[in-house]
Amino acid sequence: MSTIISDESHITFDELVALLRRIFINADVAEGNADILAVNCAMCERDGSFSHGIFRVPGYLASLKTGWVDGRAVPAVEDAGAAFVRVDAQNGFAQPALAAARPILIDKVRNAGVAVLAIRDSHHFSALWPDVEPFAREGLIGMAFVSGLASVIPFGGSKVVFGTNPIAFATPVAGASPLVFDQATSAISNGDVRIAAREGNNVPLGSGVDRRGQPTVDPTAILDGGALLPFGGHKGTSIALMVEILASALTGGQFSLEVDFSGHPGAETPRTGQLLIVIDPERGGNSAATYRVRQLIDKLRDAGQTRLPGDRRYTRRKASDDYGIPISLPDLRYLRSLATSQHTP
Repeated sequence: MSTIISDESHITFDELVALLRRIFINADVAEGNADILAVNCAMCERDGSFSHGIFRVPGYLASLKTGWVDGRAVPAVEDAGAAFVRVDAQNGFAQPALAAARPILIDKVRNAGVAVLAIRDSHHFSALWPDVEPFAREGLIGMAFVSGLASVIPFGGSKVVFGTNPIAFATPVAGASPLVFDQATSAISNGDVRIAAREGNNVPLGSGVDRRGQPTVDPTAILDGGALLPFGGHKGTSIALMVEILASALTGGQFSLEVDFSGHPGAETPRTGQLLIVIDPERGGNSAATYRVRQLIDKLRDAGQTRLPGDRRYTRRKASDDYGIPISLPDLRYLRSLATSQHTP
């Protein structure tokens, strides 16, 4: 049962997954794909990744409704070599493509010590950490790279070229939860800009520019013809460029600037590519790798770093597991209306 507290309702992870699953199925997503998307979206909401949780549901549904993405796509997995797997997502979501390739990917990692997964013609509309954390929980190191919608101006440039182009990294840690980070190569994620605009908040200076190319803290000005900036100037631009090469050129997906859904008004998901690299840290006789990671983390804490990547996410996860996932009553009513309707708007 949901417990009503003030203007929030707290529901369990399984309840949220079931709710999201019904929503996706109502939107003509195949049941297997709906299961994967529901768990992924619920994980983001549970762990406090609000810009990639239920906030994204309208965008998922808009892209599905316009036919821009195929919710019933069946990924085609290709064995491309001793340590290389390719997947054609068939214009479907990236997470089902990853799930389809995961068994052969893990098998290659166990045999070769490392393997690459290249996904093309895919739509990734979520956080990246859910893609890599499971590998770390199996004792493996995982890295992921995704290109997106052109919304970022390269350092010194005047036109958008890159997406927010996130990267994610996860490693097992001896005697502790995995160390996981997930960050955009833009100064701020597009989702966070949209949330700031919805809530009437400013964004930090240096996040983006308006349609005239002038620096602004107004998120609506960034979204209305403006653009995001890379983090770290030319250094962030170099990393964003690397992501485009790995996630688009290497996979065979579209570059961020090639994505054009003008024929599908309302669509939001990027149709590009994703690259994952998975490594077995114990290969080469290095069985102490995860203990060395633990030593380094301990040194960071001794040096005064009070919060490491993933700490806040784990804290939020525990609170959600203990007390339920907090969702505003209007959001919960909205989700339930989508789940019970025969045709999702």
